[in-house]
Amino acid sequence: MDFDLHPRLTADTVLVTDWPLCQVRLMNDRTYPWLVLIPRLAEIRELWDLSAHDRGRLMEETSHAAQCLRDLTQADKMNVASLGNQVPQLHVHVIARFTNDPAWPNPVWGARPSEAYDHPTLAHTLTNLRETLKRPPRNLQVVSQPV
Repeated sequence: MDFDLHPRLTADTVLVTDWPLCQVRLMNDRTYPWLVLIPRLAEIRELWDLSAHDRGRLMEETSHAAQCLRDLTQADKMNVASLGNQVPQLHVHVIARFTNDPAWPNPVWGARPSEAYDHPTLAHTLTNLRETLKRPPRNLQVVSQPV
């Protein structure tokens, strides 16, 4: 796929894995368990820039990421958002939220400065995420053929 990651996403996230459509990355902020899914396609800024097939696949991959992150963290609530105000490249945030987290119940953006993972914690987190994200989706229709 013809795909260049926006420099801000490169700086703020760490590669977890590649799925059929999206690159799955971990936000390097240990305050919140936070994945970012980026369709590996060129010049995609909005949901409607995707084909109907790819929009369906993005929803399935996002749902699977949210289920896995919730199961891994036992989050109280999952936040899913695609904003793009600072990074125009289409990307979806999947954030595990807890009633006792520093920003609850408000959005995480701007609530406090990010705190990068230390190397041992990052390595452990990536191992757990990669293992969890390998498992098959539950209760999702896997989109396999273009419409």
